[in-house]
Amino acid sequence: MTCKYFNTISNWLALVGAFTFLSIGFGCKQPEKPVEEVVDLREYQYGICTDSLDVTHYVMKPGDNPATIFARLGFTPAQADSISQCASGVLDPTKLKAGMEFCTITTPDSMATIKYIVFPKSLTDFVVINLCEELPAAYPFTKEITYKRKFVSGTINSSLWNTMKEVGSDPLLAIKLSDVYAWQIDFFDVKEGDSFSAIYNEAYIDDTTALNISSIEAAVFTHQGKTYNAIPFMQDSIQEYYDEEGKSLRKAFLKAPLDFFRITSKYTNARFHPILKRYRAHHGIDYAAPTGTPVKSIGAGVVIAKGFQGGGGNFIKIRHNSAYSTTYMHLSKFARGIRIGSTVQQGEVIAYVGSTGLSTGPHLDFRVYKNGQPINPLHVEAPPSKPVKPELRDSFLLVKNALLQEIDSCKRLHTTSSNRTIALIQSNTNLK
Repeated sequence: MTCKYFNTISNWLALVGAFTFLSIGFGCKQPEKPVEEVVDLREYQYGICTDSLDVTHYVMKPGDNPATIFARLGFTPAQADSISQCASGVLDPTKLKAGMEFCTITTPDSMATIKYIVFPKSLTDFVVINLCEELPAAYPFTKEITYKRKFVSGTINSSLWNTMKEVGSDPLLAIKLSDVYAWQIDFFDVKEGDSFSAIYNEAYIDDTTALNISSIEAAVFTHQGKTYNAIPFMQDSIQEYYDEEGKSLRKAFLKAPLDFFRITSKYTNARFHPILKRYRAHHGIDYAAPTGTPVKSIGAGVVIAKGFQGGGGNFIKIRHNSAYSTTYMHLSKFARGIRIGSTVQQGEVIAYVGSTGLSTGPHLDFRVYKNGQPINPLHVEAPPSKPVKPELRDSFLLVKNALLQEIDSCKRLHTTSSNRTIALIQSNTNLK
């Protein structure tokens, strides 16, 4: 029976082969079958097809640990120990905190057999415990991060932060923009009527939950009648922002050591001291901010003094180069690892706002010295970093023109759209 069946198949294949040979010999072209794209419409969670499974979410309680969680799910002590042992290499029990969510994936029948247990490690990282086999197994799973390219534009009425909220964009975009323009614009001095437009990428989990603003792709900021362009460009394997002429926006010093807090006292030779009740020189800038607000070094340098100094309270002094140094006073505490002789980078958190010394409330007294003499911090000018190299000039112009044209197009679309923040292009990319 088997041989007869085999001979029948062989004869059939021979006929097909002969027909194919004849077709080729006589120049007959076989019709091409269209390639059908197979789309997987099944639903996946944590890399598991959950079409025929139930997913149940739980919230960890105070005092929970893997043993108590497994017991509550109905496992015997021996089973719980086996599961804990298999997960020990990828799951740290000490990182599980009350309020965190975990889930079980079970069969939909009356028995509701648990097939998987999923514990979070972060917003994107999880540990999956597979109970489908005789012995449990555990492995890490990372959710895919997707990026959505967006455009936002607005005119400032009160502050950049509030305007971002008004136009429906993540207010943290204000922080990102202030970082880009930290060397050109003093955001404590942003005026009503200043305006901005920006193209940026926003990171999402599961394509629906916004994670953060991942990057500014291009921006235009008009401040006090002057327009500042920000064009990202890669040079010497480092991406920086440049103006329309190819000059780097990065300078030697940041405009301010804090983010988005008001100036309460400016540089003067005669300020009435609220505690001493007399006029005296105030060769610095007072920034009002809540206790604990991070204080950043405005430039790279070396810590040359740190401690407690009378009216100035806790303070740090940094030498940036042979000419410039800065001092930060009334600090509540110092950042970890900051000591005399420490090297700090521009924008690095060095301390936190406080009210130590002669102070009526939490604020930062910030001072700048040039060649040992105090100067007005608001008037410090620093040379820009290297411009775009001549040999890369043509490439930069292509990037600049394309981005500025995209911003112009988005502005026109923005004026005719009811949405004040416009989604442009979505691309799926994993951060890892």
